[in-house]
Amino acid sequence: MDYKKETDMIIDDKRGVDYQTANQPLYYSTAFLRPSLDSEEGHLYVRHGNPNREKLEEKLARLEHGKFAFAFNSGMSAISAALMTFSPGDHIIMPNDMYGGTYQLVKTVLKRFGLEFTSVDQSDITNVIDTIKEDTKAIYMETPSNPTLQITDIKRMVEVARVRDIKVVVDNTFMTPLGQNPLLLGADMTIHSATKFLSGHSDLIAGAVIVNDPSISEQLQELQVAMGLGLGTYDCWMLNQHLKTLTLRWKQSTENTEKVHTFLKDHQSIAHVYYPIENEVHMSQATHAGAVISFKLAEENKAQSFADHLNIPLVSVSLGGVESILSHPETSSHKDLPEHERIEKGITKGLFRLSVGIENVEDLIDDFEQALKNM
Repeated sequence: MDYKKETDMIIDDKRGVDYQTANQPLYYSTAFLRPSLDSEEGHLYVRHGNPNREKLEEKLARLEHGKFAFAFNSGMSAISAALMTFSPGDHIIMPNDMYGGTYQLVKTVLKRFGLEFTSVDQSDITNVIDTIKEDTKAIYMETPSNPTLQITDIKRMVEVARVRDIKVVVDNTFMTPLGQNPLLLGADMTIHSATKFLSGHSDLIAGAVIVNDPSISEQLQELQVAMGLGLGTYDCWMLNQHLKTLTLRWKQSTENTEKVHTFLKDHQSIAHVYYPIENEVHMSQATHAGAVISFKLAEENKAQSFADHLNIPLVSVSLGGVESILSHPETSSHKDLPEHERIEKGITKGLFRLSVGIENVEDLIDDFEQALKNM
């Protein structure tokens, strides 16, 4: 990021003084002064934008090395807007392992608007090639995927897509712009649930889409304004504040996660660990394996007892906070999937997803040790 641009300037027209401030003012207003009746300068109405959203979107674009960024009122709004840039009759290839909210969106809501979706295992690119049809317009990826952290080769997928005029969309929530930059790898759209690592404090809901193509940018802006999907003023201001510590939070969380991985992978009570630290494809396109790790208990019937014995992690939903958050996909994020699909994807009673926070990692590991022993 260009840190020289992060200082905010307030211009006092009456005094002719420029104030340099550490924090941007909160522009809590729904309406703005129009210099003239036909003026298109500045801000008009808060649904169209305001200085806090403008500042945030500038930061998000720079973080992801993109030209245009759009802040939405949730991660699902961001995903919805990205997918709604396509037209009725368009076919979109989805991952077979994806966030439950995305699954519900494409399986129920967007199908009613004429979009067609097919889910495949994208870790094997031949599955995607075999699924491409004449009306395929997009390949949508989560890499690492949610919750079993499957990896998709973004560069190879872009190569396959480009010769067929297919767009590539990547949900980059798990990796953050500090860990992976899909636009630099050739993707057309990068999506974030900014509720997670970008915010990092479990206190706001937000989403973002970053692009380079002006035509996609125009469509996203139209959807953001026309459907009222833009992020609210206060949340824009707060997310601006939280981004200041993203680098420090990400560094601590990823370092902690490596140590938790070392502990879990050889533990007798753990049947399997999902973490892409040894995945060559992932490590070729990312700077780190990330701060999310999933694992499956050897005795799946002890899932509740294990969670009950933990003291440090917040047993809840969501991820990316400064506190470690342990989620149970079967009963939370993926509970709406049919049971046979959950089993097929490995989402069983003993599967947990851990977002590692910034706590003292030795305390965290000791807590896991005693919970596994006493469950």
